[in-house]
Amino acid sequence: MEKLKAMIEKYSPVCEQEEADKELMLSYIENFEDTLTRENKTCHFTASSWIVNKERTKVLMIYHNIYDSWAWTGGHCDGDPDVLHVALKEAEEETSLKSVKPVSNDLISLEILTVDGHVKREKYVSSHVHLNCTFLLEADENEKLHIKADENSGVKWVDINDALKLTSEAKMVEIYKKLNNRVFDLK
Repeated sequence: MEKLKAMIEKYSPVCEQEEADKELMLSYIENFEDTLTRENKTCHFTASSWIVNKERTKVLMIYHNIYDSWAWTGGHCDGDPDVLHVALKEAEEETSLKSVKPVSNDLISLEILTVDGHVKREKYVSSHVHLNCTFLLEADENEKLHIKADENSGVKWVDINDALKLTSEAKMVEIYKKLNNRVFDLK
């Protein structure tokens, strides 16, 4: 947990949302027990990826079954404090990509995401928040893709500018716009 805390402390926010979320994440680490697992029903860490092709012209998106929307890849830490490892693992699990690699070992974004109550595996999950750490990953756009049927029903590369139009989650549009800006800044 100390490595994760240090990574968040080192991160330089790029906007007011990230400044506020960084402060709150650090507070949650200090004041809540076990923010690394879903046993903490209020808040727990997740890791997401913005996966781009080598030319940085396309982004890989999945059709997320619970959110009923095109989205980034990602998932729960489930006890693993190495959020980069979690992001890479989830990217491979959700898309079957083997060529995926980090553009950098540093965070590209931080956000606290609200999750409405929903049913997963025939059990109700109450509303809570995800303390999300995001990484920029790169993959070969020609590699064969597969869905992970229990989580998504589509996987595809899209023009990086079209990602904003594909999501049906209004709260994600600003986050994806921020991620695209970070990608363009790194070109």
